[in-house]
Amino acid sequence: MAQSNFIDYVKICSRSGHGGGGSAHLHRDKLTAKGGPDGGDGGRGGHVILKGNSQLWTLLHLQYRKHIIAENGHNGGPNHSSGAQGKDEILEVPLGTIARNAETGEFMCEITEDGQEIILTPGGRGGLGNAHFKSPTNQTPRYAQPGEPGVDEWVILELKLLADVGLVGFPNAGKSTLLSVVSAAKPKIANYAFTTLEPNLGVVAYRDYKSFVMADIPGIIEGASEGKGLGLRFLRHIERNSILLFMVSCESAADISEEYNVLLNELKTYNPELLDKKRLLAVTKSDMLDEELEEEMRKTLPEGLPTVFISSITGKNITKLKDMIWEALNS
Repeated sequence: MAQSNFIDYVKICSRSGHGGGGSAHLHRDKLTAKGGPDGGDGGRGGHVILKGNSQLWTLLHLQYRKHIIAENGHNGGPNHSSGAQGKDEILEVPLGTIARNAETGEFMCEITEDGQEIILTPGGRGGLGNAHFKSPTNQTPRYAQPGEPGVDEWVILELKLLADVGLVGFPNAGKSTLLSVVSAAKPKIANYAFTTLEPNLGVVAYRDYKSFVMADIPGIIEGASEGKGLGLRFLRHIERNSILLFMVSCESAADISEEYNVLLNELKTYNPELLDKKRLLAVTKSDMLDEELEEEMRKTLPEGLPTVFISSITGKNITKLKDMIWEALNS
């Protein structure tokens, strides 16, 4: 089986450069036998820097690059010559990337804007040359500062997709089909569970040249927050969506409200803050219902939740769904 190109989790060793040592040189030339101290400062060690790139959508380019090593700073020289700084190592990452310390799990930084640069691992400071230590009582210091060591640490980079709308539902609820209908995305579609094994993004065109981004999240099953099915692997992508569009298939749901509550409970167990997001409900595959059946199903809908019956195949209420999403995004 071919390996997926969508990589949203990598562990790297980030090593910044050591600072260069200061020089302890004493000035000498053909006219000066005993000149004063003129040692220059050492150069700063190179940083490891994260830089946002809106053209990237995966961490695939870092999957097999485990060791990121910045250049060491150069030592200072005579005649107050400062050493060169070590070359920074710049890692371009997709927007929505979070860095955590691999040992402690501590949050380090987050990239959310194109071109944004954050120092992940700072380089060591260069040492001072002996010229800084001269004084009336110590006119010829023969010592200088060594450079500070760089930082060597293991870092976890996680990608959380940035999207306006996240599609949440059980496997085979019609999420990929909807995304393929309302956008130019071409997700894999088939009539079996867990067809989608990686998130897909699509730009949905709206009226007057407006648009919003929709994310198709792989299907959630009961117990996903405990590791069942695809487990927690993709639940983190839901955290970055402005609103959540719950999708329940009328083909498999006798009680819409019951299935919705199961999905809601999995999100709550994973991260209670997800319940603060705006929520919409789409009952899919409604082209299979006649008016009488649809009216019966409306009695099982969750109270107070904006709901629409849609069909991606026939286009039923797709425009109404877009209107609901746009209103929720801008309210």
